[in-house]
Amino acid sequence: MQRKTAPIQKRLQILSQTEIETLYGRPRFTQDEQIEYFTLSPAEKELLRDLRAEYTQCYFILQLGYFKAKQMFFTFDFPEVQDDVQYILEQYFPHTQIDALSAVNKRTHLRHRATILDLSKYRICDEEERQKLALKAQHAATVCSKPVYIFRQLLDYLGEQRIVVPGYSSMQDIIGNALTYEQNRLRAVVGEQLKDNDIIVLKALLDDSQGLYEITLLKREPKDFTLGEIKREIERGDQIRHLYYLGQRVLPLLAISNESIIYYASLVTYYSVFRLKQLDERMVYIYLLCFVYHRYQRFNDNLIKCLLAKVRAYIDEAKEAAKEQVYAYRLEANQNLEKAGHVLKLFTDDTLAEDVLFQTVQAIAFGILERQALARVADHITTKIDCDETAFQWEHIDSLARQFKRHLRPLLLGVNFTASQKRSTLMKAIDFLETAFHKGKPLTQYLAKQFPIQFVPGSTKRYLYEKETQSPKRLWPNRYEFLVYRQLRNGIESGDIFCRDSVRFRSFEDDLIDNQQWAQKEALIAATGLSILNQPIQEHLAELEQLLEERIVAVNQRISAGENEHIKITQHNNQRRWTLPYPGSKEPINHPFYDTLQQVEIGDVLHFVNQQCHFMAAFDHVIGRYTKPEPDNRILSACLVAWATNMGVGTMAEVSDIEYHTLATVSDNLIRLETLKEANDLVCNATAALPIFPYYELGDVIHSGSDGQKFDTRTHTINARYSPKYFGLKKGVTAYSMVASHIPINTQIIGANDHESHYVFDILFNNTTDIQPTIHSTDTHGANELNFAILHLFGYQFAPRYKDIYGTVNQLLYGFKHPSRYGDLLLNPKRKISPQSIIDDWENVQRIMLSLALKTTSQNIIVSKLSAFPRTNKTKRALWEYDNIIRSLYLLDYIDSPPLRQNVQHALNRIESYHKLRRAVSYAHFGQLRFKTEYEQQIWNECSRLIANCIIYFNATILSHLLEHKKSKGDKQALDLFTRISPVAWQHINFHGRFTFRSQPENIDIDAIIRQLADLHFIP
Repeated sequence: MQRKTAPIQKRLQILSQTEIETLYGRPRFTQDEQIEYFTLSPAEKELLRDLRAEYTQCYFILQLGYFKAKQMFFTFDFPEVQDDVQYILEQYFPHTQIDALSAVNKRTHLRHRATILDLSKYRICDEEERQKLALKAQHAATVCSKPVYIFRQLLDYLGEQRIVVPGYSSMQDIIGNALTYEQNRLRAVVGEQLKDNDIIVLKALLDDSQGLYEITLLKREPKDFTLGEIKREIERGDQIRHLYYLGQRVLPLLAISNESIIYYASLVTYYSVFRLKQLDERMVYIYLLCFVYHRYQRFNDNLIKCLLAKVRAYIDEAKEAAKEQVYAYRLEANQNLEKAGHVLKLFTDDTLAEDVLFQTVQAIAFGILERQALARVADHITTKIDCDETAFQWEHIDSLARQFKRHLRPLLLGVNFTASQKRSTLMKAIDFLETAFHKGKPLTQYLAKQFPIQFVPGSTKRYLYEKETQSPKRLWPNRYEFLVYRQLRNGIESGDIFCRDSVRFRSFEDDLIDNQQWAQKEALIAATGLSILNQPIQEHLAELEQLLEERIVAVNQRISAGENEHIKITQHNNQRRWTLPYPGSKEPINHPFYDTLQQVEIGDVLHFVNQQCHFMAAFDHVIGRYTKPEPDNRILSACLVAWATNMGVGTMAEVSDIEYHTLATVSDNLIRLETLKEANDLVCNATAALPIFPYYELGDVIHSGSDGQKFDTRTHTINARYSPKYFGLKKGVTAYSMVASHIPINTQIIGANDHESHYVFDILFNNTTDIQPTIHSTDTHGANELNFAILHLFGYQFAPRYKDIYGTVNQLLYGFKHPSRYGDLLLNPKRKISPQSIIDDWENVQRIMLSLALKTTSQNIIVSKLSAFPRTNKTKRALWEYDNIIRSLYLLDYIDSPPLRQNVQHALNRIESYHKLRRAVSYAHFGQLRFKTEYEQQIWNECSRLIANCIIYFNATILSHLLEHKKSKGDKQALDLFTRISPVAWQHINFHGRFTFRSQPENIDIDAIIRQLADLHFIP
């Protein structure tokens, strides 16, 4: 009998009230915005003359200005918009009073609306368009079932099609119906495909037969790469392999994206078994299949990562040992050389009788220097060959045989590897070893001719055989086995060997959309809004060629004419060099302004922010709100502070007035990645709605920056890595974060040795806030040979700061002509771009971009694999060439535009300021992370960002109120000051001491703070 589902709300809740007001609310213009939006073009003035009465003309200007700002229409009376009416009257009707304006009837309103639509080339979302919108929502639901994702997809579609956004309730209905349609579709497919035996096996995962649910055991991940942890992981993989094969059969029939599979899988992690049993059975089957499918892929990932790490560690150990042996050898040779000289003197020693026996001379010589040492010195003198360091490495590998057999053999047997034709000979060796291990037959019992050796490099063969004169030579089995592991590691890292049942180590083709989807590429390109991909590539390249060639000439001319005052040219002999100074920071953190504020407790700050934007409403109970009372926000605040500060709920219980079991219960039930990200989005969006936010734009656009921050870990986790530069002898992780207009809008945990440039697109594309950057900056570590291309095709401008701008331009400025044809330019292209390379493989570039847009894969996987490809790979070459064009355009703009350089520097300064705030928030245990799993690290990362966001919102609120106060007084000097004060500050926030959460939080009176600060004067 099917369980009853819980009652749901009449309409789907997609946005918070603040977000709804921001999107749908009538604009509240500043004075500058009134000038911008109420200034009429000649065509608009012509239309205005057709309206007879002044009140209709005024109403028309109002509606037109509001439509320009939001592409929406609003219903209002003149008194409701008195400030805007007064401005319009002063500009266009100076002799008319607001009281003289009559109300506008519905007929006039509709006529104005039609005129504005015709003027702006927009159209209303009628019934036909709503049906198209419904189909668009249904398609988006297959990519990601999060309502906010579908909502944003629809907004993008409406903007591209120049359609007025329907009301929020209409959007709720469209998205709710799409999700209902998607769930019904999925239920139907699962109902058809699952057999009775399949259902029994899936239900068994939720049984408590051994005192602990099977699914709970499967959720556990290995903590590190120790032998015990990996053996337990292999057992978990064996347990779910048959269910993975079931998922392989059923999930493709659901026609959902990898993103949706991961999302549905995460629900099993979020929900308890009790909650899962309450949900619709068929949907639970989908969640379980997705979980098992994704968990088995992560199982293979974990094993392969372990294999790579272990082989690398053995190689490094062998190299280090070999270096020590070489040092010892050379030291011994130097010491024995003098003794060898005494041996040579025996042949000129007159004290020896002429008839002395040679054996006697040998005995004397070996007494001076033992036989083997003498032989080594003789070899060194006669052959002039130094010691063989590689031979020493292999000798050390011999000593490691017992270790690598115990650790690497289970990994080889646990993963099903596949290889390209290039590595087919290596696969024969892998198959040979797997067969031998399955049989339990020692390798020493095989003849040398039975070992496949076609994969062995010629330079390595002499180290695999014993040095004997007889034929055939005897093979060293241990060395052969390790060589297979070493070559396997090289093949995996180059992308020639892969595991199809994996997330990160699949083949490149498996990461892209399949042939069935690719057959619909035109429709997919249109649906994803990647407009550049729809343009014929020859036309697009012709436009880029014209733009780049014009910029090369123009920028060089400005330098020659002395118009670019910042570039400094020096002449040495016949070589010219130039320098370009980097701008300094003008946004110091912890501005002295904040010293005037009274100290506030962090708990009171959270209470204040929650009162304003209700972010704590995002923390719904893991088993549903309808079964539990609303959580106590004071206890939730304590949990958030415990996680964010790195102290943990145990320590929080010791330093606060809340018991451990209460904190642990609330933490387990409410704090999840999903709820934390939603809460962060709510605070970010609320900050963006404050009056001060537009003043944080750089160059009148939202300019973001991203960078990684290193944290060492007290407990080893599977993603923690050594990095002597940052952690010394310890391990750690990187929190990679993106900041836009001072607000941290996204973050993720990556490995300390992962290249940050591989995550730039991911962190931009997976941003779920309303703050959508136009330009994105990184330091040199964020730049690679693909990011310019990828970000440009997705509509972003990539604007990195290079450590050596002269060297970068000298090496990476390209043009469409041969360098010799540009003459004697200061900024002369170093190589000719090959457009044909791009044209020839543009289809594969389109396929890669569509795969990223549809979330079939992620940038860090795609870029890491492309980077491993040889330079001759056509797709890699095409993307590189396209990247060269976009990067060259940027480099020219960077040199030519001081504002761009300043904005890039400001964006990176802001991310550094946020890092300092984050470090101040996560102060406990000296900033050394104490979390035991990767998931706990992610929870800490999001909690820390949430606390930082709340502090920034609190500061920005104070600055916004002061801004409004000073605007009302007409104090322009103070306005300029307050808009340049960063909201990233914490000297007035108390993170320490004993916390008292159970008492009623102290309400922060912003009005009282503003009154206190209003008459103070600050030095800019």
